[in-house]
Amino acid sequence: MSDNQAHARRDTVLAAIAFLIVMIGTTLPTPLYALYEQQLGFGPTWLTLIFSTYAAGVIAALLVAGGWSDQLGRRPMMFAAIAMSAISAVVFLSWQSIPGLLVGRLFSGFSAGIMTGTGTVAVIELAPKAWRGLATLIATGANMLGLGLGPLLAGITSQYLPWPLHLSYSGHLVMLGLATLFVAMIRESAQRPAKPRLQVQRPSIPAQVRPLFIPACIAGLAGFGVAGLFTSMVPSIMGQLMAQKGGAVIGAVICMFFIASTTGQALMKWLPEHRHMTFGCSALILGMLAFGYSIASHQVLWLLLGAIISGAGQGIAFRAGMAAVTAATPADQKAAVTSALFIVLYGSMATPVIAVGVSVPSFGLSHVGELFAGLVALVALVALVSMAVVQGRRSSEPA
Repeated sequence: MSDNQAHARRDTVLAAIAFLIVMIGTTLPTPLYALYEQQLGFGPTWLTLIFSTYAAGVIAALLVAGGWSDQLGRRPMMFAAIAMSAISAVVFLSWQSIPGLLVGRLFSGFSAGIMTGTGTVAVIELAPKAWRGLATLIATGANMLGLGLGPLLAGITSQYLPWPLHLSYSGHLVMLGLATLFVAMIRESAQRPAKPRLQVQRPSIPAQVRPLFIPACIAGLAGFGVAGLFTSMVPSIMGQLMAQKGGAVIGAVICMFFIASTTGQALMKWLPEHRHMTFGCSALILGMLAFGYSIASHQVLWLLLGAIISGAGQGIAFRAGMAAVTAATPADQKAAVTSALFIVLYGSMATPVIAVGVSVPSFGLSHVGELFAGLVALVALVALVSMAVVQGRRSSEPA
């Protein structure tokens, strides 16, 4: 193996680890919300607002800085994401109040919005030729595994180690120091212009992409809505309905959702390509049925089963929708279309969570959770049918 190939492999691994570390920070607070609720005395509405602040930070970062890595380079923007994540951790450590949680989640959203696009592109560009087929999976795997490890690590430290509301953030600051070192060691993969032009990203959808973009967004609404629920409301569901107060158990259930998402994406190469969206949406429907039954029966086992099945469905539907949209998009418009899709997806994470949080005080957690599961299953069914119609029309068109 040549030195160039060895360096490329090293750079890919280091970039993926830095990506994973930043994403860990975005979900660290998830199993700690029950402790925050006890300490600060807030309810589901405030919890919803805190999560929505995170989603707003992600969308703002995508809109403002979504294309900046093309102008400034991948490494500077990865450093910026690490800095935003570090600010978030410091805020959580030093300002434990409702305003502090809002500010901490906002900076966490900034870090995720910057790193999601930049880290994905960096990993793909740094990958050696022998890894080209795996590069996208490595990037999405780093993203999803980071999201899953955050609740697991915070859940374990909060339940079994001292300083439950501090230790996980302190540990993450150490990890961010490693991520900074790793990014400093990798090469720059972007071709930067002589005179960078920094401007707000204007999402745009070409006419030929819209028929595929719409069902991809509908599938994303279902899949990312479930992701939003698992990272914000599942701790309350497990604590209030299932008598599960331990952070480790809560973190493990949420972690399984994201591990299943990564696994589902990895298994796609063994599934017929034209059936990807069918498998993904069908798994989302089955997962939501299990999730709804877990609420009705107050059984953790069914919740875990729902997490695994819907997580796999989310991963498959997300990657299938992204692949279909990307393949149909002209090369000079891929960045704008991708940004538009991610904005819709992260909006999809926040909208159902807001609706659930506002409804719980009036209708109760059980009824709202069951209704949410049914609505997600219905949305996934609509996505399945609409994508099948679009693909049928495209296959019948003359070449």
